[in-house]
Amino acid sequence: MIEVSIVPVECVDACWDKIEGFIGKAAKYTYGRYTTANIHDLVLDGDYQLWVAFDDGIFKGAVVTNIVTYPQRKLLCMQFCGGEELKDWKDPMLSILRRFAKDLGCDGIESTARPGWAKIFQNDGYAANWVTFELPL
Repeated sequence: MIEVSIVPVECVDACWDKIEGFIGKAAKYTYGRYTTANIHDLVLDGDYQLWVAFDDGIFKGAVVTNIVTYPQRKLLCMQFCGGEELKDWKDPMLSILRRFAKDLGCDGIESTARPGWAKIFQNDGYAANWVTFELPL
């Protein structure tokens, strides 16, 4: 059975080698904005949260979140997500993240992702509100 848990900061290093590959694949799609080491440091600093999904002690996925406070809204931002057998742990993960966001007084959950995630989230109530454009210099 799939279980989902936040990883306390003091336990991040104990599981990092088991989920680093999942996070590394997500970091690849930041196009040079983040490395896996950067993400590790953000989680260790305590402003970002590491969540893991596991089945019978085997890690299946990981999500890194942070709280973003805009002038008019407070949102839980799913920054990085990766793993295997997403269909098995996506719903339990979203359920926990929703509860966490509500407990912290957030208005919703946001995520910046590659276009393929629109199909993955299409039945979860997400709306693709905008597209980010980048002009390399």
